[in-house]
Amino acid sequence: MYFSNILLGLFLSFISLNVFANEPVVAHDSAHADTAAHSAAPVSAHEAPSEKFDPGKLILHHIADEHDWHFFTIGHFHATLPLPCIVYTESAGVQVFSSSNFKNEHHEEIPYNGFVLEHGKIHAENGEKVYDFSITKNVASLLLSAVLLLSIFIGIGRKYKENPHRAPKGLQSMFEPIIIFVRDEIAKNNIGEKHYRRFMPYLLTIFFFIWFNNMLGLIPGGANLTGNIAVTLVLAIIAFFVTNFNGRSTYWTHIFAMPGVPKWMLVILTPVEIVGIFMKPFSLMVRLFANITAGHIILLSLVSLIFIFENAALGLAVVPFSLFMNVIELIVAFIQAFIFTMLVSTYIGAAVEEHHH
Repeated sequence: MYFSNILLGLFLSFISLNVFANEPVVAHDSAHADTAAHSAAPVSAHEAPSEKFDPGKLILHHIADEHDWHFFTIGHFHATLPLPCIVYTESAGVQVFSSSNFKNEHHEEIPYNGFVLEHGKIHAENGEKVYDFSITKNVASLLLSAVLLLSIFIGIGRKYKENPHRAPKGLQSMFEPIIIFVRDEIAKNNIGEKHYRRFMPYLLTIFFFIWFNNMLGLIPGGANLTGNIAVTLVLAIIAFFVTNFNGRSTYWTHIFAMPGVPKWMLVILTPVEIVGIFMKPFSLMVRLFANITAGHIILLSLVSLIFIFENAALGLAVVPFSLFMNVIELIVAFIQAFIFTMLVSTYIGAAVEEHHH
C-alpha cells in the first residue's frame, strides 16, 4: 500500500512537472493569439484555455458512490470498469444494462433507452419514478470485501481443523494475535466471561469488515465504503437489534423503572433512557462515517495542492506529507474498527449484565 501511494505521488508530481513545463508554450501561443487578434484573424480552437482543475469535484468524485468504477485517467484515456444498472419503472418493468451506455466515445454523459444519469443518479426522461437496484461502486466493493473476508477466514479455519495442534503459519500467525486481542481485550472485558462466547462471531465479523474496508478505501481508485452513511447506518441498526434482543430483565428494568430512584424522578429519567437506546446506534453511525470521510477529504486536499498552485516544487513537499497522512489513515482504519467493536461490546455487556444482589 505504501508502494502504491509512493507511485501515486510520483505520478502526480510528474503530471505537475508537465503542466509547469507547458506554461511557456501556452504563453507563446497566447502572445501569438494576441498578435493574430490585432490583425483581425480568427482564433483557432486549439488555443482555447484548458479546463481549470476543480479540487472539490475531484474530492466529491472519490468519496461519492457511482454507477461505474473509475480507477484513473491519463490524458483522454479513462480506466473505468462499467457496472450493471438494474432499474425498474412501472411502464417499462425491470431493465438491466451496462453503465457504459451512459457515456459516448468522448466520455460524455448521454441518455440511454429513456434514462439519463445525472449527478450519479438514474432518472427517467419522462419524469417517471425509477427504482434503482444497480450494482454501484460501493456495492461492488462490498461484494469484493465479502469474498476477500470469506476466502481468508475459511482458509484459516480449515487449517486449524486439519492441524489443530500445530503452530500457526502464514495468515494464521498474522491474524491469530488480532483475533485473541478482540476476544480478550474487547469481548471478555466488556461482556464478561459468562456470555462473551456467543457474541464472538458477530464482534469478529464487524471488526474485520470495518478494518478491511477502511484499508481498501485507502488504495488509489478504491471505494469509500465505510465513508458511506448508508453502510454505517446498516451496521448501527444491526448493533441496535443485537443489543436489545439480548437485553435481560435487569437491562429493561434499568430503563423503565430504575431501581433506587424516587418515583417522581422516573418521569424525567425514563424518557432520557429511552432516547439513549436510539442515540447509541446513531452515534455509532455518525462516528464511523464522519471519521473515514474526513480522512479521505484531508488526504485528497493535500494532493490537490500540487494542481492548485501548479508548482512542481510544492509537489516534492506535499508528497511526503501526504504519505505521512496516509500512515495516519492506516492507524485510523484500525482504531475506527476497534472503537466501533468496543462500543458495541459495551452496549451488549450492559444488556446481558447479571443482577447484582
